[in-house]
This record gives sequence, C-alpha cells and structure tokens, in this order.
Amino acid sequence: MTQYLLSVYQPDGPIPEPEALATIGRDLQAVNDDLRAAGAWVFSNGLLPASAATVLRPGGGEVLLTDGPYTEGKEHLGGFTIVEAPDLDAALEWGRRVAVASTLPVEVRPFAG
Repeated sequence: MTQYLLSVYQPDGPIPEPEALATIGRDLQAVNDDLRAAGAWVFSNGLLPASAATVLRPGGGEVLLTDGPYTEGKEHLGGFTIVEAPDLDAALEWGRRVAVASTLPVEVRPFAG
C-alpha cells in the first residue's frame, strides 16, 4: 500500500460561523471514522493559521528566521490527512470525501518511496 498526503487548503479571511464549523467538524469526523474502519487512516490534524508559522531559510552559513507563511497567498495549508491506499483511485476517493466534508480544496499526493 502507498501512503498519500491529502492537503486541505483554506482561504485566508474570516473563520466560518460556529454552526458551519460544527457541521464541517461532524462531517470530517465521519470521514475519519470511515478511514479508520477501512484501515486506511494514518494521521490527520488541522493547523493553526498561517500567521502562526515560522520559516527558516538557510543561506551564507546562517539560518534566517521569519514570522508568517512561507509564501504570501490567498489560501494556505489548513490541515492534512495521511492515508494508505492500494492505488491513486482509492486515494482520490478519500480525497473527494475530505473535500466534500471540509468544503475546501484538497490536493492528493503520493509519498516518495
């Protein structure tokens, strides 16, 4: 089985209302429960806002630390799930379910090796 990273991207801006977040949380929990039942779940978690990030850039024998996201953009990585799947089609189906539950774009990418 291959492991796949399901990256969830969220737009910068206001956080959805609590009622909407409760529905999304419930729907994501159902997908995670199904992933576990299928033996496909490896790990998942959400991330704090991109403003909580610290970037380390090596150069000239030093490492420069800067606050904030690696790149500026209108959306950022908001969370991820790692799944084990027999093939890309199965991983894409899990990604589709995460996208529907989260209401956000999901990138599916296999791990190397």
